[in-house]
Amino acid sequence: MDTAVETSLEKQTFQVKGMSCANCALTIEKGVGALPGVQRVVVNLPAETMAVEFAPNAVDQARIAAKVKDLGYAAFVQTGTRPRRSEQSDEARSARNWLIWTFILALPMIVPMLPVGPSMSSHLSGAVLVLTVLCATGAQFTSGLAFYRGAYYALKNRTANMDVLVALGITSAYVYSLLVTFLPDVFTGQHQFFEVAVFLILFVRLGKFLEARAKGRASRALERLFELQADRARLVVGSEEREVPASTVNVGDRLIVRPGEKIPVDGEVVDGHAAVDESLVTGESLPVEKGPGDPVTGATINTSGVLTVRATRVGSETVLAQIVRLVEEAQADKAPIQRFADAVAGVFVPIVVGLALLTFLVWYGLLHASFVFALTATMAVLVIACPCALGLATPTAILVGSGVGLHRGILFKRASALEQVAGLQVLLFDKTGTITAGRPRVTDIIPVNGLTGEQVLRFAASGEQASTHPLAVAVVQEAQARAIELVRLTDVQEDGGRGVIGRDGGGVLRVGNARLMETAGIDVAPVRDRVEALTAQGKTTVYVAQDRTIVGIIGLADEVKPNAAEAIRRLKALGLRTVMVTGDNERAARAVAEAVGLDEVVPEVLPQHKSEIIEQYQRQGVTVGMVGDGINDAPALARADIGIAIGSGADVARETGDIVLVRNDLLDVERAIRLGRATLVKVKQNLFWAFFYNVLGIPLAAGLFYPVLGVLLRPEWAGLAMAFSSVSVVTNALLLKRVERRL
Repeated sequence: MDTAVETSLEKQTFQVKGMSCANCALTIEKGVGALPGVQRVVVNLPAETMAVEFAPNAVDQARIAAKVKDLGYAAFVQTGTRPRRSEQSDEARSARNWLIWTFILALPMIVPMLPVGPSMSSHLSGAVLVLTVLCATGAQFTSGLAFYRGAYYALKNRTANMDVLVALGITSAYVYSLLVTFLPDVFTGQHQFFEVAVFLILFVRLGKFLEARAKGRASRALERLFELQADRARLVVGSEEREVPASTVNVGDRLIVRPGEKIPVDGEVVDGHAAVDESLVTGESLPVEKGPGDPVTGATINTSGVLTVRATRVGSETVLAQIVRLVEEAQADKAPIQRFADAVAGVFVPIVVGLALLTFLVWYGLLHASFVFALTATMAVLVIACPCALGLATPTAILVGSGVGLHRGILFKRASALEQVAGLQVLLFDKTGTITAGRPRVTDIIPVNGLTGEQVLRFAASGEQASTHPLAVAVVQEAQARAIELVRLTDVQEDGGRGVIGRDGGGVLRVGNARLMETAGIDVAPVRDRVEALTAQGKTTVYVAQDRTIVGIIGLADEVKPNAAEAIRRLKALGLRTVMVTGDNERAARAVAEAVGLDEVVPEVLPQHKSEIIEQYQRQGVTVGMVGDGINDAPALARADIGIAIGSGADVARETGDIVLVRNDLLDVERAIRLGRATLVKVKQNLFWAFFYNVLGIPLAAGLFYPVLGVLLRPEWAGLAMAFSSVSVVTNALLLKRVERRL
C-alpha cells in the first residue's frame, strides 16, 4: 500500500449478525481482509462486532458490508450512540422463541419413550410415527434451517464452521430415518431415530439461548454507560428556557441545569455554584464544588444549586462517548493468546470431519459394527467437537475484564493491554504530575532577624500576589489558607526568572531566588546552611529581603501524591521493579524517590531521551511499562510495552497510553495489573477446559471407551454437552466480576 493510502486510514466498527463460532469470525476476517484498501480486520465473536481499518479512497463502508453479506452474514455500521441492550434483548428473545418452538416439535418424540400398555402402544404407533415424521421435518426446515444456511455459505467460501458440523449431524439422522421409514424392505430390521435430529437441534438452540443471555451479562458495563446519558436539556434562548432533546445541543449553547438533573453535555460553568456528583468519571463518591470557569462533564449529576453551562463538547466528542468508544475498541481488539486459539480453530473443523469419517470406517468397515452404530458414533463426533468454546474462551474474558476495569475507572484501550499488563516486570514513572501533584506547596517558613513565620509569609505573599509564577501562586495560597491579611505594594516589578521587587511602608521588599539577592548586593551567607539543608531535601528556596537584609526563607516542594508511597509498596509486593525517570536535578529526584520507596532513579533526563531509557530496559529482555501524564511523556508511553496515562494529564498522553487511569489514582496502576493477571488466568482456564473438553469428548463420542465401559454417547447428548461447554466458558469468564470487590 502506498504512503498516501497509509496516512489516510479510516477506522469503523460494524455490528455483525449471524456468527455461530470462531470459524465464522475467521471467515469474515479473511474475506474482508482480502478487499483492496483494507489494512486490518478484527472480529469479536461475543460482542458481535468487526473493527476495520481501511483506506476510504480504495474501499467504502457499503462495499465492506456487501462483502460480509456475500460471506453469509449481516453487517451494519455501529454508531455507538444507542443502547445495545435492546439489540441483545432481541437476540435473546429470538433465541428463546426458537427454543420454545423446537421444544414443541420435540414433544411427539417423547411419547414413544413413555411406559404404556401393549394395546395402547399398537394403537398409538401409527399416529405417532406420522406425527414424528411431520415434526422432524418441521424442525429440520424451520429451526434447523439456520444451520443449513450457515453451512452453505461456509462451504461456498471454502471454510468449515459449527454450522457444517451440526448440518452434517442432523442431515445424517433425518435422511437415514426417512429411508428406514419409507423403504422398510431395503432397511430390514433397522430403527429410525428422528428424535436424534430433533433433540440435536433442540439442544443446540438451548445453547444459543443460554449463550445470548450470558453475552448480554458480559457487556452490562457499556449498557450502564449508555443509560447514564441525559435525554433532555434546558436550552437558554434569549430570556427563555426551552426543553430540547440533548442530542440537538450544539457547541456554544447555554444550558440551565437544576438540582437533581444530569448535565447533558460537556461544558463550562458560566454562572452559579453547585456540588456535582462526578462518580461516573472519577469514581469518587463525594460531590465536587463547581463555579464559574470550572469544567463539567456530561452525564454527571448536579446535586445542589442552579448552574448555567456553556456547551463545549457534544455528541461523540463528550468524555462519556470517548470512554464508550475506547472500551468498544478494546473489546474489538485481540489479545495475542487469542490469535493462538484462532489459529487452532481455523484447522479444527476439517480435522473433526476427518475424524468423523475415520470413526465410521473403523466401526463399520474394520470392526463390522452395525450401520446404525457406526452412524451414531460419527454424528456424535461431528457434534461434540464444535469449536465454540475455543472461540469464546479469550474474547469473553476480555469483555468482562475490560468491563470490570471500566467500572473502577481503569480504561483498557486494547484487549492485548489486559494480557500484557499482567506480565509487566519493570514500571517506569514520570515524576511531576504522576508521583507528585504537579504543583508546588509551601513546606518550610524560616524567619530571620527576629521576625515570626507569619510575618515572613505576609511579606512574601504581599510581594508575590501580582505574579503568576507557580511558586508565587503557592506562596499566596499558603497565606490565604492561614487567613493572613496581605499588604498592597507600590512600584511592583517582576524580574523574569528571578523574583519580584516592590515597596511597602518600610522600604524595598524583594522576594525571589539567590540571583535576585546577589544582583541587589544582599548577603545570603547567614542563611546558606539552612538553604543547603532544604536543597538536599529536593526543595526550592525563596528568599525574602527587606531593604538589604534577609528576613526569612521559604521552602517549597512539589507535593507527593497522598497514596503514591502505598501504590509503590503494592507494586513492589507484586514483584515489579519501580523506576522514576525525570528531568529534575538529582537531589530533588532522589528526595521524592526516597519518600515513596522507589527502587531506582534516573534524573536529569530530557523528554526525548525517556523512550531511550525504556529501550535500554527492553534490551535486557524485560517487559516495561511507563506511567506518565504530560506531552513530553507521549513518546515514552508509545515506546513502552504498556503505556499507562494519568486521566488528568495531557490529551496526547491519554491518546498514546494503552491504559487510562480516569480517577488519577496511582493505586489504580496496581489494580490494573491485578485485574490483568486475573483476566489472563481466566483466559488460560477457559482455553484449558476448551481443549480438555475436546480431548476427552471426541474419543468418548467416537466409541473409544465402548469396548471397556459399554458407553456410546448419543448425538443429541453430544449436542447438549457441546452447548454447555460454550456456556461454561462464558460463565467462568463472568466469575471475573468477583475480582472487582477485591480491587
